[in-house]
Amino acid sequence: MANQTDKNVNKPNFFVRMGRKLKETFSELKKVTWPSFPKVVRGTCVVIVVVAAFLVVATGINYGLQALLNLITGIGE
Repeated sequence: MANQTDKNVNKPNFFVRMGRKLKETFSELKKVTWPSFPKVVRGTCVVIVVVAAFLVVATGINYGLQALLNLITGIGE
């Protein structure tokens, strides 16, 4: 029982530990090489174009399968 109490006495409180973690996080963020604004814009445009292309393909497949289902079953005419 005394051994367990010694561990709690030597352990810093929650706020001290979180402060240390926050300090470590900020020091690591200073080491990050951030992309330039044109690279961010270009990457965002690529993502938007790819999402739009998948949207068109998925919508086309949906309409095609719906037409096939209507042709087979005659439901939803």
